[in-house]
Amino acid sequence: MAIEIDLTGKVAVVTGAGRGIGKSTAIALAEAGADVVLAARTRSQLEKAALQIRSKGRRALPIPT
Repeated sequence: MAIEIDLTGKVAVVTGAGRGIGKSTAIALAEAGADVVLAARTRSQLEKAALQIRSKGRRALPIPT
């Protein structure tokens, strides 16, 4: 059973968003309508995740930390 969540107009902050579970979570939140702030250590991984989110029509702000 899939859970439907509408996050339109919300902003999510995801740590560890450059790869793995964090990246998957960030993409899922974007698919639910949220704009996403992405935090992780590796800029190149964050930029790739941000491109995927932007391709879904959501805003993404990658922040290397």
